[in-house]
Formats: sequence, structure tokens, C-alpha cells
Amino acid sequence: MSIQFLNRQGDFSLTAADETSYLYFPIGNEGGVMGSITPNLNGDSKIGQNAFLLEPVSIENLHSSNMGRNMWVKINGSIIWSIAGTSGEQQIHQFEKGREEVTVTGGKLWHLVQRRNERIGIQSDVLNYCPATKEKVEIMKVTFKNIGHQRMNLVPTVAVPIYGRSADNLRDHRHVTSLLHRIRVEEDGVVVTPTLSFNEHGHKKNEVSYGVYAREDNKHKPVGFYPILEDFIGEGGRLSWPRAVVCDDIPLCKTGTCIEGMEAMGGIRFEQIYLETEESKTYYIVLSYNGEGLKYLDEFEEGIAFQEMKDYWKKQSTIQCKTSDDTFDYFAGWVGIQPTLRRIYGCSFLPHHDYGRGGRGWRDLWQDSLALLLNDAKGVRNRLVSYYGGVRIDGSNATIIGLVPGEFIADRNSIVRVWMDHGLWPLITTNLYIHQTGDGDILFEENTYFKDSISNRGEGRDGLWDGQTSQLRTYSNEIYNGTILEHILVQHLTAFYDVGEHNHMKLKGGDWNDALDMAKENGESVAFTAAYAGNLATLSELLTWILEKKNIVEVEIAEELVTLLFQSESVYSSPLEKRKVLEHYCNLCTSYISGKKAKIKVVDLISKLNGKSEWIKKHIRSLEYIADEEGNHWFNGYYDNHKEQVEGVYKDKARVLLTSQVFTIMSKTATDEQVSKIVNTMDYYLYDISVGGYRLNTNFEEVKTDLGRMFGFAYGNKENGSVFSHMAVMYAYSLYSRRFVTEGYKVLKSLYLHAMDFKVSRMYPGIPEYFNKRGRGMYHYLTGSASWFMLTMLTQMYGVRGEYGDLVLDPKLVAEQFDEQGSTSIQTFFADKNITVLYVNKNLKEIGDYEIDEIYLDNKLYTTSEETAKISRKDIIELEEGREHTIRVILS
Repeated sequence: MSIQFLNRQGDFSLTAADETSYLYFPIGNEGGVMGSITPNLNGDSKIGQNAFLLEPVSIENLHSSNMGRNMWVKINGSIIWSIAGTSGEQQIHQFEKGREEVTVTGGKLWHLVQRRNERIGIQSDVLNYCPATKEKVEIMKVTFKNIGHQRMNLVPTVAVPIYGRSADNLRDHRHVTSLLHRIRVEEDGVVVTPTLSFNEHGHKKNEVSYGVYAREDNKHKPVGFYPILEDFIGEGGRLSWPRAVVCDDIPLCKTGTCIEGMEAMGGIRFEQIYLETEESKTYYIVLSYNGEGLKYLDEFEEGIAFQEMKDYWKKQSTIQCKTSDDTFDYFAGWVGIQPTLRRIYGCSFLPHHDYGRGGRGWRDLWQDSLALLLNDAKGVRNRLVSYYGGVRIDGSNATIIGLVPGEFIADRNSIVRVWMDHGLWPLITTNLYIHQTGDGDILFEENTYFKDSISNRGEGRDGLWDGQTSQLRTYSNEIYNGTILEHILVQHLTAFYDVGEHNHMKLKGGDWNDALDMAKENGESVAFTAAYAGNLATLSELLTWILEKKNIVEVEIAEELVTLLFQSESVYSSPLEKRKVLEHYCNLCTSYISGKKAKIKVVDLISKLNGKSEWIKKHIRSLEYIADEEGNHWFNGYYDNHKEQVEGVYKDKARVLLTSQVFTIMSKTATDEQVSKIVNTMDYYLYDISVGGYRLNTNFEEVKTDLGRMFGFAYGNKENGSVFSHMAVMYAYSLYSRRFVTEGYKVLKSLYLHAMDFKVSRMYPGIPEYFNKRGRGMYHYLTGSASWFMLTMLTQMYGVRGEYGDLVLDPKLVAEQFDEQGSTSIQTFFADKNITVLYVNKNLKEIGDYEIDEIYLDNKLYTTSEETAKISRKDIIELEEGREHTIRVILS
């Protein structure tokens, strides 16, 4: 049992797919439909937390619920058969030899289940997808085929229970909310329009209808309907053996029937048909919100929609590689669409992702944009600018992003929380954007600041805030605007002064690891203090380019910020003095801001930022570098709520976290010599090939209630010691960025090989949030690791990246990635041109033994004048529009 890829598009098949539990596949679109489907057609469909068409499912419902998509046939008047495999007869024979054959074929983003029963002589092919439009609809195409030796007659019945309400009502007022249902039978299906959206905090008039419609391939309409779940099941029946199908003694309803206050059923009966041997019959079904998409009941319209959908998803991953390993290439193509899936689903709406109520988090927003801007940098610009409107003047930010650009929510659950790493990610993404485009002007675009009652970086409340505005205002009650550069400075300078007893930045509600959430008072994150140091250096580099290339010698910032920027280094060494500086700043702009601007020389700004960066790095190197008796070396990354160092050797056992090493390496806090030693230590303490590579931490063997909930999880799961893909990929990125290439490749290869070992990972192609202690892939599709994987592959592994708008070629490929002819390539967009970079390494030299000899741009020798192999943006822009261009790089 393994995944078999079928073509260069990455379409795949999996035989005996129903023998694996917990498998699910995303079915969604930009219109906001967010669905999931299993080999047994279970899963749900919704357009938001309060609008589920199919009953909400979590991961354990996938194998225990019959409330998903289904269609029944009564064969020859006696055999009852289900396309979902839910009939009693099918379940009895599920594990027997010669049972039904179930094969899943998947593509981006379509799902086809073929179910064959040789004994009965019937086969069904069930195709599900959403059109690549804004229409809120899921299309389901069901084809029955007679694979027996005799003519058969079939009586088909569509059977899709319609939930039609909020996920909250799954248990909370389940029956009461059914009383709100108004069910109407239309000529092609059943529609439910609840009167109210039930909420005891305040009921609202419902504006969403939920429908299940169906039609034959010859455009014939249904002959009757079962709009009530209770009637369809029948007394003594169940969804896996419905009386309406088995006994056929439940009266059908006709078009125009209206029913109030019942659980709804998309039960749709078609007339009896006859199938000769090898003959087929197709039915078109749509799961529709507000009556949208009914045109797809037509064979012609559905065919067009299917092709357009495939074309759309092909464009969602413009980065395509061709290595010596075809399977890796296909795998990478699936990873490439995952950032788009996060844009559609957020992090709340697939079976594993059963937390929250929708929306994307702040961190997710910026990290997903890394991959999205690699596909379409120009299209991302306006969104990046709008996102900065979520920053508060105290350097914290709204944590949930609404559906409309510029819409922000303080927090998912109305809990006052500040994650100390949130200020880090906007600059990382903006820096990539500037390098990919050369658009430094984005730093001088302006936006507002988010305003609510939270102040002093989560430590206080603004008693003057009246709740009437969500934007910071001046004392004269005008909306205040600051440049993007100013927003970035606010985020980093406030963090610099917000320190604990050991003079590292406070952990607060957590950092990247949300499960480090129990050390708000005294916890410190050394790991992300190092990361901020790296960002301060990055911002200095950007400003140096602004000064030298654009001749901008002076910038304006909020007058209040000056107190954070210009402090003597003697203040840096005192946590108490730092906190006083921060408190003074926050008090200046708790409720309002003056609106006055101070002019700062760019050269002074660069000096102050570099000074802060270097001070942090030296401080961490001097206090947090650890060595054990075995000669292992690593950095401590945290202090707990008792102000104790978290990592080190305790009771003869090492406590090591991967996160602590990733950001000390990435930020260049760790020296090259230290990186070399850290790599050996990570291999010694954290590498476990049986579960996919590098674990997130060693086993502390303690429930550390003074640090975070992660230590209450079973070791080897989620944040406590699993192979957590996100941090593992960032570890690879950090190693590549420091030119530890074979070490970085080992990280990515381990993840890839494990993910594609289906017998262990039990997941469809792509990268999951983590692999659990049994090696199974968990929390698939919606993970920031996908963006970092694509970023690492393109800009580090292949070394195809922007440098202030020019294209740099800096390959970090190992010999085994080149094919037998010594070639490997990657396709991407740069400066709006479709570019394929082909590296030729005829002698299959290993990394470190080759260098760039010649570059050919569309078969013309290209001469570079600098030590770094670089193609000017001007030359790329002048390339012909609308065709692929090849950059052939000869390595010698």
C-alpha cells in the first residue's frame, strides 16, 4: 500500500484507501467553501463557524459518523448498496478477502473515489471538488457502472443529511435549533433556510440557506424527495440502513412541499434505470449555499468547471522542481499549494484543526505570505501594507485577521494575550518582498495602528478607550498614520526593552510555540531574543541600501519613538532601566498619540539598530551557551516562571530544544564554530529517523506547569518531542543560510522520505504539522511549514533569490539531486517572468567542489560583473512576455 504518482501534475492514486483510518482531503475554493472528504465520503462542508451545510466533524468522527455524503442504490429489487460503503452488508465484508476494492485518485484539489464490488457486479466513481470561482458550492459527480455479466436494474437515492447551522449547536441546543429550520422541496432538491442564527448572546436573523440538489446526466429531474431525516431513516432504521431505501415504504414528497422544525435530509429519489453489462449512468449533485452553482447540474457546465478548477490550482504552485527524484518533485508540488489552503481555511476548518472559530492568526498571515509572494510578489504588495494596520503602538498586535483586508480582531477567544514573537514576522516577510522586487518604497507607505483596550504590551488596559474606533488617534482626534518603517521600528524597539530578570525578552503568552503558555510573569524567550537581534541587523542592511542606492538620508518617525531609539548602552545592561524606558514610552501613547514627527538621520538609525543587535548577540553568547560532559554544545533558549534556565543537564539528563538552536543559528548569534558543534548535538539528542527526523525537544520527564501546557502532552506528540515540521524546516533554512548545506539537506530529505512512506505516515502527499510518536502525519495541509519549505527549496537549496530586485544564483545542491545527465532545474516567476533555472553539473561534483562557470540567458552567454552570480532586474524585465525563459547555469 503506497501512494502512486500518475503524471507530472502530481495526480496520485491509493488502492485500498479505506483500509487507512483518519485520511482526509481538502475540498474548498476562494468563495469560502471549506470542506473535507474521506475515502468513505465522510467529512464536512462549511463557509464559516456558524454556517455548516454538513455536520461538523473532528478527527475521531471520520470513522464513526454516517452524516456525510452518500448515495444508495437498490439493485434488482433486493440488494442495498452504498457508494460510501456504509450498508450493513458492506461493513460485514469489509475485512474479508475479496471485499470491495476502494481506490482514491487525487489531484489539486479534486478527489475521486472508485468503489468496486465484483461479487455484486457494480462500480461507483465519485468525484468531488469546488469550482475555481467565488461560488459557494461543492460539486459531486456520481457514476454507476455495471461490471457484472447480466443486466441489472437500479433505484438510486441521494442521501446527504443537511445540518444547516453553527458548529456550536452540535451539542448546544441541537434539537432547539432544528425547530428553526424551514425546509422547502424544490424541483431539483431540498433547501433549508433557518429563521435565526441561534446565539444566546443575541439571536440574529439567518441569511444563509443550505441545499442539496441533483439531476441525471440526461437532465431528467428527481421523481421525489425525502426532506426529513427522521422519515428517511424510518422507525427502527439508521443512516447506515435507512428504511426509505431498504423497505421503500416511506412516502416521497413532491416539489413545493414545505416543512418546519425538523432535522433536514437531502434525500432525492430518481426513477429506476436499467444497465447492461459495461453500461454506465451518471448523476450530478451540488451542495449549495444560498442556491449558488445550480448550473453545475448540467454535464457540459460541470465539465468546464472541472477543467477550470484544475487550471486554477496548477497556478497556485508556480514553483516546480525537477531533480533526480521524481517523487520528491511531485511531493514539493503538493507542498506548494498548502499556503493557498491556509489562506482559504485559516487554521480551524479541517478535521485535525478543531480549535478556534475561524480566521487566520497573525503569525500564520505573515509566514504564509512568504510562499505566496514567491508566486506573485506584485499581487501581495497591497496586502502586506494592509496587514501592518494590525500593529498596536505598543508593539503588540491584533491576533486574528478578518475576511476583509484591514479587518482585525484582538483575539480568537476574547482573551488578552500577547505572543512575544509576533513583531518578528512582518519584517521577515517584508524583507523577502523587497529583495524579490527591489521595491524599497514599501517601507514609506503609510498605515494606521490598531486600537483597542489593551495597552502596555498586554500588561495594562486603556480606561479611556470607548470602543467606538479600532484605529489609534491623536490628541486632536485625528486618525494617526505612520510609515511601514515606523511600524517595524515600533515592533522591534518595544520588544528590545520588554525584558525579564536575565535581560532577555519576556515570553509573555508564548512565542512561536503557543504551548509555552504558563510562564507569563517571569518567563523569557532567549531563542526569539536572538531572532529579534537578527531582524535588527536585517533592518540595518535595508536602511543601508536605502541610504546608498536611493539617497534617502533622513526619515520621519513618531516623536514618542525617539525615547526608545536613543538610549545609552549602559541602559541595555539593566533590565530594570529597560523596563522603565518601555513604561515611559507606553504611557506616552496609551490612549492617544501626539501626532508629531521627529526627523532621524538614516545613518544614526542604522548605528542604533546595529548596536542593539550586537549587544543582544554578545549577551546571549556570554550567558546561554551550554556544554555537557559528552562534548555536546547548544544554546539555552528559555527561562521558566521560576526564573530558572530551562535547558541544560538535569539529573544526568540533557534538556534540549530545537527552537533555541534554530534562531541562534539563523540570526548569526551562533558563530560558525558553534553551529558545527550544535549540528552534532542535534544529531546526538534529537535526530530520530523512525519518526521523520529532528524532534522538537528531548523528554523532560516533567509536567512543567511553570513553562507551558506542552509538557502535559504525551512525549512524542505535538509540541512535546514530536518531529514538528515547521521548526524542522526552519532548522534546515537556518543551516542552508549559514552554508551548512549537507546538514540542511538531511533535514528536508528526512521529512520528505517519511511523509511519502505511506505505510508509516498514513497521509496524502504534502507536509503535516508534525509526525506523532508512531510516525503518523498529523494536522495535515494547514501548516506554516509549507511556506518555509518552498522558501528554503527555492532561495536556499536552488539559490534562486532576489537581492534588492536583481536575481541572484547561488546553488546549494548536493550531487544526488542532479540526474544522470548532471542536470536539475526549478521553475518560478521572477519580475513577472516565467523563469526556469537549469543547473548543469556534468561531472556530478559535490557541494563545495563546484562553482558557477557560465550563465546562459535564453541560450545567450550572460556576463556578470560581480563576484556573486547576478542577473539584473532590468535584463529580466526586458525578456519577452508570455513565454518561458531558461537560465542555464554551467557548474565546473
